[in-house]
Amino acid sequence: MVFDRMAPKVLVVDDNQELLNLLARLFADAGYQVCQASKGKTALDLARSEKPQLAVIDILLPDMMGYHLAEAMRREMSVPVIFLTGVFKGGKHASEAKSKYGAVAYFEKPFEAAKLVETAKSIVAPDPGGGVVAGTEFEVELDIDVEDERSQDPMELTGVVRISGDNISAELKGARLTAGGGGKPPAIVRPPPASYPSGPAPISDAERGIRRGDLRDNLPQLINAFYQSQETGELGVQRGKVKKVVYFEKGQPVFALSNLVTDRFGQFLARVGKINDTQLREAAAAAEKTKRRTGEILVEMGLLKETERLYYVGQQVKSIIYSLFGWEDGVYELAFKHSAKDESIKLDIHPANLIVRGIKKLYRPERLRRLLAPEDRVLPSLQPAYSLSEIELEKWEAELLPKADGTRTVAELVAIANKPEHVVHGFLFALVALSVLERRA
Repeated sequence: MVFDRMAPKVLVVDDNQELLNLLARLFADAGYQVCQASKGKTALDLARSEKPQLAVIDILLPDMMGYHLAEAMRREMSVPVIFLTGVFKGGKHASEAKSKYGAVAYFEKPFEAAKLVETAKSIVAPDPGGGVVAGTEFEVELDIDVEDERSQDPMELTGVVRISGDNISAELKGARLTAGGGGKPPAIVRPPPASYPSGPAPISDAERGIRRGDLRDNLPQLINAFYQSQETGELGVQRGKVKKVVYFEKGQPVFALSNLVTDRFGQFLARVGKINDTQLREAAAAAEKTKRRTGEILVEMGLLKETERLYYVGQQVKSIIYSLFGWEDGVYELAFKHSAKDESIKLDIHPANLIVRGIKKLYRPERLRRLLAPEDRVLPSLQPAYSLSEIELEKWEAELLPKADGTRTVAELVAIANKPEHVVHGFLFALVALSVLERRA
């Protein structure tokens, strides 16, 4: 990324690293130079050296209150401050932030990131001709198919799909599905050209933390970041030659695409047993010849009803998104210039429940133990990303949750629940990923 040296600087401070990265990318795209920090002391040192024209500060930071950071900055330099908060909500807190600490604006999480950027522009406007020169946007090449070098595990999908779109708003029900591991031979494979990269490009220091990063275990936090900022855009993920992209609209995951051959619609139908290999090959050949979608051909062949096509497209999109929870390596990229608005079918699934199910379905026991050890203690978070009313809990989970008060280890909670260890670990870590629970320091 190349910054316009005359672009105004904005300091963004939040201990949620993925939300921090997302906001940094948004401000960079809007034409600002961005300084970012996850702790108050680091932010104050940055403010002294970089002299920003605006600061966007989360109130609850690990080492100090955002109020105190703003106060220290106000004593040393004249910097307008916008506060963010997921805790101190209500008119009283907003009024106090403005009267006592001089805040020019106050945003409660989840908030509309577009309004945050517009507010920033009203305080210090970037040069219309300035800004960043962005790299190539993340794209999924739909005219080629690639095969993953790693085997896929079967995936269980619930038999309910909620979809919305133009003149569509429905809950479609069917039998629970098990998508096989993709071991069946592909119908038609369009191989990548010789020039197709064998893996994602290395992440430069300039890109890291602004537009690209290592995936590792960050997927839940990336989804949270879109939700908390109510942002519309894309989360692209790449591992080797495999690329997948999740589309968000106003913080909600609504669609997904993949260049993995087993994620194609016809292949997905074969994986769940809706059609056989012969039918798949016939439909795929017709689709290739007529340049139409495989689903349309299958409806014409009488192998799918139109309502079934909608149902299975919804399940296909869910399976693409869920599969990413199984990735422990790869890179991600954020983009905000596109959306899934042209898609006729969109998922209607709350991100909190998507994360809970993804972790329960695809996090292996050894991964869960790495992320949440038996000796760890968990307690309610001071900054939950979601309210409990937004999360679907099973009866035993609702009964166990009050006992996660920091006085018991994870192993003790497993014993109390009287459920398999990996099941309880999955539930507890899912709530940690949602910032509903946090590890006790």
